[in-house]
Amino acid sequence: MPKPEVLFVCVHNAGRSQMAAGLLDHRAAGRIVVRSAGSDPAGQVDPTVVEVMRELDIDISKEFPKPLADGAVRTADVVVTMGCGDVCPVYAGIRYLDWDLPDPSGKRPVEVRRIRDEIERRTVILLDEILA
Repeated sequence: MPKPEVLFVCVHNAGRSQMAAGLLDHRAAGRIVVRSAGSDPAGQVDPTVVEVMRELDIDISKEFPKPLADGAVRTADVVVTMGCGDVCPVYAGIRYLDWDLPDPSGKRPVEVRRIRDEIERRTVILLDEILA
């Protein structure tokens, strides 16, 4: 049986979607295929995001922003958008969630930790739902 696939999408794929992918991938421990993408990818993952993820022993320093590709959406079982839901193609049979979360770009580490912790809370729930 194929593994479920989750795609996290935000505008720049440099913050929220990278944190979500890292957190879900860490917790899923290989039971789910996790991807992330951006509707307008940045040049690099936000350094503060990398820093606050490292605090949880999750290393996303080798990740990079990726463009949103139609194929990634089509193969996903769940697509989670974060501030760019209107640019993500919608296909029948795919579950879509929109997580309204602030963009961590330019924020202080304390603020990015709050965003990270909320994303972690939501990924725990999502993982439980997918594996149920």
